[in-house]
Amino acid sequence: MKFFIDTANLEQIKEAQALGVLDGVTTNPSLMAKEGISGKNNVLKHYVDICNIVDGDVSAEVIATDYEGMIREGEELSELHEQIVVKLPMTKEGVKACKYFSDRGIKTNVTLVFSAGQALLAAKAGATYVSPFIGRLDDVSTDGLALIEEIRDIYDNYGYQTEILAASVRHTMHIVNCAKIGADVMTGPLSAILGLLKHPLTDIGLAQFLADHAKANQ
Repeated sequence: MKFFIDTANLEQIKEAQALGVLDGVTTNPSLMAKEGISGKNNVLKHYVDICNIVDGDVSAEVIATDYEGMIREGEELSELHEQIVVKLPMTKEGVKACKYFSDRGIKTNVTLVFSAGQALLAAKAGATYVSPFIGRLDDVSTDGLALIEEIRDIYDNYGYQTEILAASVRHTMHIVNCAKIGADVMTGPLSAILGLLKHPLTDIGLAQFLADHAKANQ
């Protein structure tokens, strides 16, 4: 399973990259604003800065909601860097734009997916990634992981190459469970990734090893 980090914070991206497990980045206008990045030129430059840190795909989201606007923005984003993936909303216009870009060999990430039917449409349109938001489903008492299972079954039935990108990952067990189900990618905060490192028995064992070593060298 690929590990993406969902942020616009360059320091967090560098830390995840240094860990050696980072495969890509997802970000959006809200995350840009959180880092104080505003203005079109600054946002575009920030996308390039992210691409220069990581080796993998970087999802860059369109703002437009109409087809023509999505095409215009998506083409501009795709020309920024070869690692850019055009992020499109799961709407009728977004699906049409996904087909336009996929026909031209431009990678896409269809986002704000909350049902298996939506994921099926995205795959039919040739999406590179589909992003079901599991955390937001959990927030409304719906099983987000069950949606990942449904999409996995459908894609496996028909051999769709679209990768399931589990988005809105909130914590470490989301990552583990997505891996068990067969999500191709997960994207979440740095804290969730670093949480995989933690186990009390590891800490206890390391402390014991160090104590024994210290005794042996007295």
